[in-house]
Amino acid sequence: MQYGLNVCLMNDSFPPVIDGVANCVRNYADIIERDLGHACVCTPYYPKVVDKYPYPVLRYPSVSMTRAFGYRAGMPFDSKTIKRLRQQPIDIIHAHCPIMSMVLARTVRELVHRPIVLTYHSKFDVDIQQDISSPTVQDMATSAILANVEAADAVWTVSQGAGRSLRALGYRGEYLVMPNGVDLPRGEASADAVRRVNAEIGVDAETPVFLFIGRMMWYKGLRQVLDALRLIKTESFRMLFVGDGMDKDEIVRYAQDVGLGDRTIFLPAVKDREKLRAYYTRSDLFLFPSSYDTNGLVVHEAAACGTASVTLRDSCAAEDVVHGRNGLTVGTDPGELAQVCRDMLHHPETMRALGEHAAAELYLSWDDSVRRAYDAYSAVIRDYRESRHPARNGKSDHFFRAVAKLYRTRNHHM
Repeated sequence: MQYGLNVCLMNDSFPPVIDGVANCVRNYADIIERDLGHACVCTPYYPKVVDKYPYPVLRYPSVSMTRAFGYRAGMPFDSKTIKRLRQQPIDIIHAHCPIMSMVLARTVRELVHRPIVLTYHSKFDVDIQQDISSPTVQDMATSAILANVEAADAVWTVSQGAGRSLRALGYRGEYLVMPNGVDLPRGEASADAVRRVNAEIGVDAETPVFLFIGRMMWYKGLRQVLDALRLIKTESFRMLFVGDGMDKDEIVRYAQDVGLGDRTIFLPAVKDREKLRAYYTRSDLFLFPSSYDTNGLVVHEAAACGTASVTLRDSCAAEDVVHGRNGLTVGTDPGELAQVCRDMLHHPETMRALGEHAAAELYLSWDDSVRRAYDAYSAVIRDYRESRHPARNGKSDHFFRAVAKLYRTRNHHM
């Protein structure tokens, strides 16, 4: 492992945004800066944010797209940001999104001559199908993302399922699976923390609790969860949802419409990791029948606290789950999920055993994950220096060379 590398991390989201990729980038930066080398983060500007990190966080201008997509969109050709990045010591650029982050990364690469690693986290093929109705615009978006992916000097994915999503976009190059870790320590939260959770949600210590933590979006499988629980609402349980998202109001209304108003508890997103740890510890089973997520980080967070998960069969989140051993898998039929939940309510000892195996077999710390990634940086840098990557002569490559030439000329005359 080559210690002391200067790693520039780029992503379209970073705290105060709370999502899996933002959390990933923060952990990369924290661990690299603390133990391995030096980090800087480049991400879109958010109003009233004060960054207090032991490494630089460079924010570039952005526009609000929260109504449409839930995020702000960065404007990656900002000359001041480019100038600041050129002044940063950079050995490798690690982009975590193939959209604006890769646009910025490709511009900077042409100016500082350092390689780009791209980690592919999300199912952008699914996003394009869901968010864009026009086939013509879908093709344009797919082509743009694919061009950015193919422009990377190394491509990593967080799971085999993310790799399949890349293939669905049309990517035919090589990729390396580099799984994400968990920033919760292995082990349960304290008894006092669990008691505080009981008081907060208004349940006693004996009431079984199902849990979901994440963005409140229908594509997370939340309709299936509610439709399953309506089938067993005569049983004794509570369903705890923790998170925010564009579909939250609809989800709350739907829970009431199907007669689960007194069985469901909705809490806002939580930044405090110890508090999240207490929610995981208090819950008896984590419900995550999502086909969207490429990693299912929350499944591994639940495992860290000794809580097993119910995942969707053949989904990315279920890749490491062995049904009946360290978790449970179901199909898309709400009736199947309902039966699994009913069985677990009647056999709490089975839930505990699944959780113990999940903690032993599914846990991966962020320290181990980032160290593995950091070790792989050296090979990417070596290959780049030795020109082992194919020549880039596409239209978009010529565009970025022209942009870089413009910046160099502008700086020369300033």
